[in-house]
Amino acid sequence: MRAPARETRHLFMPQSEKDPPTQTPSVLIFGGHDPSGGAGIAADIATLLALGCHPLVVITAITVQNTKELKRYQLLDPELVAAQAQALIEDAPIAACKSGMLGSAAIVAAVAATVAALPEVPLVVDPVLHADRGGRLGEDDLVAALRSSLLPRATLVTPNIDECRALTSTADPDRAAEALAALGCGNVLVTGTHAATPDVVHRLYQAPGDTVEESQWPRLDGVFHGSGCTLAAAAAAHLAHGESLADAVNHALRYTWESVRRAYRPGAGQEVPRRLWPVREVNR
Repeated sequence: MRAPARETRHLFMPQSEKDPPTQTPSVLIFGGHDPSGGAGIAADIATLLALGCHPLVVITAITVQNTKELKRYQLLDPELVAAQAQALIEDAPIAACKSGMLGSAAIVAAVAATVAALPEVPLVVDPVLHADRGGRLGEDDLVAALRSSLLPRATLVTPNIDECRALTSTADPDRAAEALAALGCGNVLVTGTHAATPDVVHRLYQAPGDTVEESQWPRLDGVFHGSGCTLAAAAAAHLAHGESLADAVNHALRYTWESVRRAYRPGAGQEVPRRLWPVREVNR
């Protein structure tokens, strides 16, 4: 009896000369290197690739961590941070920027100067102040520098409740959004992953104090490493594709929740979002 014919699936197909390649927008990302691959720049790269963007990477810090704990970190020289960014800007058009771990006022100043030279480019600020495992990821002057230099330039800032408290002295989402708006932030997404609520509730303040959009997501069991990085990078990706702020945030929230729902445990510690799930499912 002849065996049934096998289906052949091609992951890479030659493109027709009549179909020009789709433009891939580049996103300039600033953040720390997490050797576990769970958070930081590694998370940003995976997210941007999954969402059809090209990552342009500026390293701000080297961390010593795994999925169980943060052991230590070393900040890079701010001049080296600025030089990395300048080399990339000289080479490629930038469709969006995203910042994560910055660590010091001097690095914040370097990043702020870089994005000031890109006034029409949307900037997503993930105000990383602590690691998921509780370790602090910045010097004493970091919060003041973020408030004075970078947050006023942000198209979107994505603090969780703990970061709201550190940045504005309040964990109340409405009051925190008002305080961030007073600094000049264009839009604020207060994330609910750290709040003690049955479901995760995110609140998007567009032109804070004017429009508030609330979205509610089932809380998933487990402790996850790098979900905040994933969300901010996804928002930057969708903005780079030209989406409106509200659409970019909604699509980023959906992508992040699906990534966390598919999370896996590469080590002995926290689970890591499966960020490449859109690529894997297209290629099945």
